[in-house]
Amino acid sequence: MGENGYQIKDQEAIYFITFATVQWVDVFTRKEYADIVVESLIYCKTNKGLRIHAWCIMSNHLHLILSASDSNLSDTLRDFKKFTSNNIIKAIKNNNHESRRSWMLWIFKKAGEENKRNKDYQFWQQENHPVELSTNEMVDQRLNYLHDNPVRSGAVRSAEKYVYSSAIDYYTTERGLIEIDFIE
Repeated sequence: MGENGYQIKDQEAIYFITFATVQWVDVFTRKEYADIVVESLIYCKTNKGLRIHAWCIMSNHLHLILSASDSNLSDTLRDFKKFTSNNIIKAIKNNNHESRRSWMLWIFKKAGEENKRNKDYQFWQQENHPVELSTNEMVDQRLNYLHDNPVRSGAVRSAEKYVYSSAIDYYTTERGLIEIDFIE
């Protein structure tokens, strides 16, 4: 995780983390692939001590504000990336209605062949660029950035209308797809 100087040094701190797909492939324009990420985050929250403070899945990347309770955040994220990568690749392979199947699999296969860490396919880019959020100002800035991402992209007019985000939890009394651990 730290090839370019980005590391999770304090396993108990709160971090802003971004995962992007290889070649920024727009995988999450399909609900079934985004749902794999949501289900995996819920699993990590329930079973691995992941604390999800905020999240947003865009077409080709996701932003997270996370911490861990009673677990190693680096290990949890490694496992999350491996599991989602394998399951999204499998879902793409098995989706006979996926018009971009051959093209996406070719890109992920090519990336996997060029990376010694992978056996076959590479779905996520190697780096996560974790940023420790050590001040309230940093938390507020990243929280606003994360939630405003779908608005800036033109996907929605207001952040709380975007389904694959925790904005609804922060800006309304409604609850989103993942139970949030609000930052105190």
